[in-house]
Amino acid sequence: MLKTFLRVRVFVGKLFNNHQTINLKTMKIQHFFKTIFVTLCIVTVFSCSDDDDTTFPPTSETIADFVASNSDYSSLLAALERADLVTTLSGSGSFTVFAPDNDAFDAFLNGTALTDVPVEDLRALLLNHVIGGKFTSSQLSTSYVDNEAGLSSYINVTDGDVTINGEATVTTADIDRSNGVIHAVDKVIDIPTMLDFVTANPDLSSLATVATDNSATVISALGDEDGDLTLLAPDNAAFTDLGDISGLSTAEVEQVLLNHAIAEGLQSTELSTGYGSTLAAYGTTTNNLNIHINTIDGVVFNGISRVTTANIVASNGVIHIVDKVITLPTVVTFATADATFSTLVTALTTATPSTDFVATLSTANGTAPAPFTVFAPTNDAFDDLFLELLVEGIADIDEPLLTSVLNYHVVPNANVTSDLLPDFPTAMTLNGTVTIGATPPTVTGADNATASNIIAADVQAANGVIHVIDQVLLPEPPAPMALITQ
Repeated sequence: MLKTFLRVRVFVGKLFNNHQTINLKTMKIQHFFKTIFVTLCIVTVFSCSDDDDTTFPPTSETIADFVASNSDYSSLLAALERADLVTTLSGSGSFTVFAPDNDAFDAFLNGTALTDVPVEDLRALLLNHVIGGKFTSSQLSTSYVDNEAGLSSYINVTDGDVTINGEATVTTADIDRSNGVIHAVDKVIDIPTMLDFVTANPDLSSLATVATDNSATVISALGDEDGDLTLLAPDNAAFTDLGDISGLSTAEVEQVLLNHAIAEGLQSTELSTGYGSTLAAYGTTTNNLNIHINTIDGVVFNGISRVTTANIVASNGVIHIVDKVITLPTVVTFATADATFSTLVTALTTATPSTDFVATLSTANGTAPAPFTVFAPTNDAFDDLFLELLVEGIADIDEPLLTSVLNYHVVPNANVTSDLLPDFPTAMTLNGTVTIGATPPTVTGADNATASNIIAADVQAANGVIHVIDQVLLPEPPAPMALITQ
């Protein structure tokens, strides 16, 4: 092309030398060759550009355009078309897409035809690869993020690589598009179960190990794709704080693990202060243990274990990471965890220092005097009687008499749940007999003028059951004011 340009230039020069007289014809010829000159210059510039192999891709190329134009992602394109997601990834929204190539799809499908995958399942699978918003590799951190399938994705960057859910690794990062960014990955990211999240997070490795070594039941429940649970997952530090568990039997460890599972998937906004039910059982019965939930300041379980990371959403439930292992609760656990019983706790401890009620009521199930049936008066019940005076410092309590009253609320060697109340018209406490009414459920002390209503029944602990009552029970013979010395 350059040679052609030079020849034309020589030709034009000779032409001008041979014509000394400028006339109209000469001017037309001159104009013609000037046009040729300009045209050749333009062609030359573009030819040189082609020789340098420089390309200028359109800046408006979307994520969907990239997938459609890249033969390595033909399987992903076919999946997006079948799930009707091409339009979504061609839109003006901002997305981060973890894109599996053809080899990743082949390994995932393992011979199954893409057309055999139900459309709704395929759509959820693909959206499990999409995060709302644009996050380059430098903006990703080790954390859980919400994806467009309504699930969580666990991103781990601690080892230098970027992995998702412990199975897919980013092979090419930061493919910038007009509506987001693509990170190529080496595996299809399957819909995660709670078991997937437990095994993917290195900070839950102790939980994974303990569960694997002690309970096929727990592992099965966490991996059950059709399940619906809330898992309170203790982190590694929680197990370190717990200490040596080698003295526990496999069955005992399994029950502790089951005490971290609530039989319904609940996000933090669905939790409220009160009692839930775990998968742990009372003794050899089918009665499930309760768990106390306190949402006044964060989320705390049984007064000892606080949520540090909430709302990890899996296909079969929700995980909340907690900072303490939630051991099997005693009746003391619930008394101290539930603010409804703060006055009762004062009465059992600081007001009666000569009696170790805590040790007695913490006795393991099957060792006398456990199990217990405890009729637990609320704060209001105590205030109505006398302890308000003690709290305000107006009066002192006669400790022996208060001890006798407290003993009157404890039935030893029996776990009498509400369904068994009709079989117990009376019950022998640690300090005499109380009268029980089944319909409505009530309990009456020997010196009470009226019955105390059971306003909440069947708070099941590992060593007994609590029924919440609205009056303090009074044994014979002390009158209520005999408890107080002015």
